[in-house]
Amino acid sequence: MAIKVGDRVPNATFTVMTAEGPKPITTDELFKGKKVVLFAVPGAFTPTCNNNHLPGFVKNADAIKAKGIDTIAVTGVNDVFVMNAWKKSSNADAIEFLADGSANFAKALGLVADLTERGLGVRSQRYAMVIDDGVIKTLNVEDAPGKVEASGADNLLKSL
Repeated sequence: MAIKVGDRVPNATFTVMTAEGPKPITTDELFKGKKVVLFAVPGAFTPTCNNNHLPGFVKNADAIKAKGIDTIAVTGVNDVFVMNAWKKSSNADAIEFLADGSANFAKALGLVADLTERGLGVRSQRYAMVIDDGVIKTLNVEDAPGKVEASGADNLLKSL
């Protein structure tokens, strides 16, 4: 069953790139006592994710943070090296990139997309959520991997 508004974010561990190399970071470390916008993409560098989804959050980062958001983060079922390369190539320093390489977080949320037919395997569904101290306050899930409407930064900004 998919997670819903009012639920707590499940315990999980992402991998982030630091100056010292890859480092695990838990959902507690990310969300406890903070207000966070988290959006998910099926894959880094894929056309819709790279050209439509991420740029909206980069462009609106200051406006989103001005609404009381402590952190803006993106997650995808990619390894930490791919997520770090995507961050660098996108000039997205205002956004935390969280690698969910084995889809453990996506599976725990119940928001997986089986894109095996397209040669991508199991990925995350595209969504955006607002998390306040570990509790989901807003959850916008797209009904197709190629769409960026409900989960786009402009739409999310209206709900803050």
